[in-house]
Amino acid sequence: MAIESNEPALASYEESDRRLSRSMNLTQLLFLSLGGIIGSGWLFASLAADATAGPASVLSWLIGGILVLLVAFNYAEISGMLPRTGALSRYPQLTHGGYFGFLLSWAYLLSAVSVPAIEAEASVTYLAGRFPSLGLTEASNSAILAFPNGILLGFGFLAVFGVLNYIGIKFLAEMNRWVVWWKLIIPTLTFILLFTAFKGQNFGNAVGGFAPLGKAPIFQAVATTGIVFSYLGFRQALEYAGEARNAQRDIPRATIYSVIIGIVLYVLLQIAFTGALNWGKAGIKLGSWGLLETGSIASAPFYNELHAAGIGLLAAFASLLVIDAVVSPAGTGWVYLGTSTRTVYGMSVQRFLPKGLQSMNRFRVPWPAIVASVIVGCVFFIPLPSWYKLVGFITSCTVLTYIMGGVGVTVFRKHAPDLPRPYRMPARRVLAPLGFIAAVMIVYWSGFSTLANVFAAVFAGIFIFLWFYAPEQGWFSPNTGVTLGVVFLGALIYVNYKGGWVLRSSPPAHGAWNFAAYYFAFLAVVAVGTLATWVVSNADGRNQINRAWWFISLCFATFALSYYGEYGPLTKPRIAFPWSDLIEVLIALVVYYWACATGYETPELKEITASARLIASAQPGMAASPVAPNGSGATAPAAPTA
Repeated sequence: MAIESNEPALASYEESDRRLSRSMNLTQLLFLSLGGIIGSGWLFASLAADATAGPASVLSWLIGGILVLLVAFNYAEISGMLPRTGALSRYPQLTHGGYFGFLLSWAYLLSAVSVPAIEAEASVTYLAGRFPSLGLTEASNSAILAFPNGILLGFGFLAVFGVLNYIGIKFLAEMNRWVVWWKLIIPTLTFILLFTAFKGQNFGNAVGGFAPLGKAPIFQAVATTGIVFSYLGFRQALEYAGEARNAQRDIPRATIYSVIIGIVLYVLLQIAFTGALNWGKAGIKLGSWGLLETGSIASAPFYNELHAAGIGLLAAFASLLVIDAVVSPAGTGWVYLGTSTRTVYGMSVQRFLPKGLQSMNRFRVPWPAIVASVIVGCVFFIPLPSWYKLVGFITSCTVLTYIMGGVGVTVFRKHAPDLPRPYRMPARRVLAPLGFIAAVMIVYWSGFSTLANVFAAVFAGIFIFLWFYAPEQGWFSPNTGVTLGVVFLGALIYVNYKGGWVLRSSPPAHGAWNFAAYYFAFLAVVAVGTLATWVVSNADGRNQINRAWWFISLCFATFALSYYGEYGPLTKPRIAFPWSDLIEVLIALVVYYWACATGYETPELKEITASARLIASAQPGMAASPVAPNGSGATAPAAPTA
């Protein structure tokens, strides 16, 4: 195929990234990732982890960090090869086409737009713990925000995040640098001071031993208590790749360095928090780990622990911690609002969402995407007005999209072998499947009730796919898309309503369907809806739909196992630990090779490789780069303003 024939297509896909400002260096990218990692997680996750796994939560932080590092290694290679703004929402389409690409982009969008909400919830919750007279929380549970004060104050935080992002990337990156220094210093001082109140008995027989709740909760805590959620900020450097000065060199470094720093910081915080627990002042019986989340300490864990130590210096420092409880989550919140903005932008570039969302303001920031992100973020406050309730949903939605790291590395090595790779992951045959398995296991450990919400929300996105994307691509007529979409969405809502698990954290009330009826009805809606889409689509559409069956199979195999396994609602699991985990590993391994086999050279990937060849032929002796104007360190052309 002649290169000239690709130029119009290149203008539509490649040119979009050249409109963005490209000014960030390695330090700014690293601090963006650290700004995402050090947010509300350090303020709440240590208590939640102790409540789930006891002192063994220290191992949970290590396991979670290592698993995320495996995922990060895979994305380090991909991001250096293909730096893209909104990167994680765009890679799936490059390897498996529009249907699968939309599903994962939609899942990632759900997670991205909900993170600013949880960071705002964290700030408001800590303030309420310090100033209960404000009436921001309900008396029955101080960790739940009340309407109107708590919810409206959270909306105010989101609005501020939006304004900071509107001003532009240079302002955001520079301000974030100073905020991250604060966010590094305060947690470091916190664990140092808490070590002065350390009690060895909190790790011994007096509290039930090192793993008083068993081995399985150690892994469950990784996904459900905010541990992996705390590490997920590493993706910030990936999301801003299109705005980096030397993306191919700096993005991989920033990604990996940020995770390593996070592991060290969080492990030390967990040891200090567990060792300094004062059970009497927390109003909880010694060793009653499971009651920590419902006690008075839950609204502001580190603040209350510092006061309970009875040491004047620690009590004085606790007041400073209240300030940090606003700064740390807020700093993460405005960075993540930028992430959700760029995810919306990336989906618009892929034509998953309307083109109008790409409109730039004078700071070269896609302002309609900011407005959309703020509005959708506000919606999450209503059904999930608590940090502890929202964290599991965000973690699972996000990590579900990370399964593409290992698959993407393998598919790109096969179908785009000539693209430059500043960082080439060693031992790809080992680390790529391990990265895939790591992501799948984190999703599995989230538990059945969380996965019910996640899968219902993810597959609901098929309605938008049928209504907007597929007709835009000419797969079938708009009328067909609307008809299919309405029928599909109606069936999905009915099944999940009757199933009784969505928007619940406990078994449904009497009268709901049993699990078998709910499961097979849910599976039938998704499978039949996908099959119906295949039937009415043209040849191109059918080809792309065929590339997504492995993902649907993975979701429903995991869903079934999560009900009958160790992390489901059954009092006596049918498949106990560790067998349930081993089965999930086997499922993940089989699906990994299936996913790699179905990857192909998509039209978008052909555009990118054609662009790389064009640049290489125009500049003999230079390494081909598919994004030289914004990713190789070359001077970028002036970007147009809106």
